[in-house]
Amino acid sequence: MKDPRAFHEHPLPLFSSDEAPEVPLPSGRLPSYISDHRKRLRDRFMQGGADALPDYEMLELVLFRANARQDMKPLARRLLDRFGDFNSVVTAAPEHLLEVEQVGPAVICELKVIEAAAQRLARARVMRRQIVSSWDALIDYCHTVMAHRETEQFRVLYLDRKNVLIADEEQGKGTVDHVPVYPREVVKRALSLNASALILVHNHPSGDPTPSQADIDMTAQIEAAARTLGLVLHDHIIVGRSRELSFRSEGYL
Repeated sequence: MKDPRAFHEHPLPLFSSDEAPEVPLPSGRLPSYISDHRKRLRDRFMQGGADALPDYEMLELVLFRANARQDMKPLARRLLDRFGDFNSVVTAAPEHLLEVEQVGPAVICELKVIEAAAQRLARARVMRRQIVSSWDALIDYCHTVMAHRETEQFRVLYLDRKNVLIADEEQGKGTVDHVPVYPREVVKRALSLNASALILVHNHPSGDPTPSQADIDMTAQIEAAARTLGLVLHDHIIVGRSRELSFRSEGYL
């Protein structure tokens, strides 16, 4: 007969070598070393804003919601090692984010919420505004939306008679170095919106906003088509990784 007081061994759960077991605490609270660290980060952010935190700590703040019980600093550093800086992490394509260890749907969702919020805030500063008085905000918006894209995108900003931005529309997506643009469709859409002027915007994923001959030719075609219908092409902006180029300022228009 077996002794009922005898101890029995049970197999231990297996964990990956770089991930601590997430054992629920009786109180339901975070381990103190994690909760204290998170509180310090939140306090520093609330007192000093984004300038008070380096990129990896800003990423930690974003990632807290993705995993409530784990130290997110190692993941934040891995993301920065892979993509370079905070902006590049937030705007990275989901399929590339998944290549980083411990990144799953929850992490991707948190990063994409931040990206979408930044774009909406930037867009709100320019929509229904006169571009003459909000040109810097317009450039910021274009950079926020397009600078970190991995493929070319072509957008058209449509303006009314008072040069107020009434529509911002994506006209086409392309490859890393080409996007198809149809001048007829661009001006046709302007007429349907009752627009009087337009601004062309596209990005160069290479990071260099210097226009190609194809960019110059396409711009000339759209300008000619617009002029025929009494529309004004104000500018064509090429968005690079760290700077933008204006056709008007550079003498191409």
